[in-house]
Amino acid sequence: MTNKLIVEGWRFLPHSYAIANQFQLLEMLKYPNLQIFHKDIPYIEENWQPATGLLDATAEAAIKNIPHPSESLEADATLRISVPYNFAPSNTKPTCLFATTEWGILHNEKFRIMGAASLREGHNNSDLIIITPSHWSRTGFIRSGANPDRTIVIPCGIDPNIYKPLTKLEREALRKQLGWDGFVFLNIGAGTPNKGIDLLLKAFAVVVESYPEARLVLKGEESVYASDSLIAQNLDELTFDEAEKILPRMAYLGETLPFDKMAQLYQAADAYISPYLAEGFNLPALEAIACGLPVICTKGGPTDDFTTPDFAWHVESMLQEGTSNDQPIFRLMPNLEHLIALMQNIIEQPEFCDRAGVAGPKFVAAGFTWKHVVDQLLEVLLPTIRSPN
Repeated sequence: MTNKLIVEGWRFLPHSYAIANQFQLLEMLKYPNLQIFHKDIPYIEENWQPATGLLDATAEAAIKNIPHPSESLEADATLRISVPYNFAPSNTKPTCLFATTEWGILHNEKFRIMGAASLREGHNNSDLIIITPSHWSRTGFIRSGANPDRTIVIPCGIDPNIYKPLTKLEREALRKQLGWDGFVFLNIGAGTPNKGIDLLLKAFAVVVESYPEARLVLKGEESVYASDSLIAQNLDELTFDEAEKILPRMAYLGETLPFDKMAQLYQAADAYISPYLAEGFNLPALEAIACGLPVICTKGGPTDDFTTPDFAWHVESMLQEGTSNDQPIFRLMPNLEHLIALMQNIIEQPEFCDRAGVAGPKFVAAGFTWKHVVDQLLEVLLPTIRSPN
């Protein structure tokens, strides 16, 4: 018996939802008794353009060749993975919606766009299942009125064929190719206020006083987030002395890179650092772990779900309730002094970095590949289907 699944989402875009969708589609295509149909949802920004070359040609062709569902198609399940969140009834049961609450709460205006006054109304008046990638995000949905019984945590994952450690010789050659020297801290993300880049820059300015050989690489994504202007705003907020210390030791990369080139940034760096205030999951941190990097990240957020002391250090933080544009938000405020201390300590502890290079990839491979993710998704969407070997 062949099961039919409709996926409604974004493809060919360096946005986290599109990235997750594409890797999940590739895993789903491996199921012999599953037929997938894909309905492209319009991008939410006019300046967003499809990007080719993020994956290899074979993988992109496989995704592109997934057929569009006809109006008369009788499918067995539907998975939605785009913004704005769509709580409208579908022709299938179950229907699952992938969604995140970065700021610990979902604001009602997002639902008024779709004709619902609140998340409580939208969720309770449907049989839709919310799939969210972290317990932090699930708490945010429940805080916002979602039905806890239909709000399920399924994490994001990585492709172990792309995100993996290099040998020592391979890594040395890659660093030479990139022109990297010293101890390199890496951060990858949109540069938006929830990422904590302002705090990271303040901490780095102190670290380089004692460790002038330290370097900081920030990777943004200008095609989706205008990361260059966001990073520039953070730099403008530094004092003259802080900027003078940081700028000669910092590199910013904003262009769209294929996933294998993104992996090279992790593979060449010495530590991944993410003092975030709010995240739905933080996929770059997981990718960094898979590539063998020790990780420094905020304590109390979604990264608690997939980090252990074997390869990660947590920055002490305080949960704060605040407002943004007159709307309530919940955020974690990392302790600056503790962040500085951890950055200094990681430079001084190469033995821990070496251990993390073994423990981290092993941990991810055991439970956080896209195969693990899709197996869990299909247990909810199509419980009778069997995973391929």
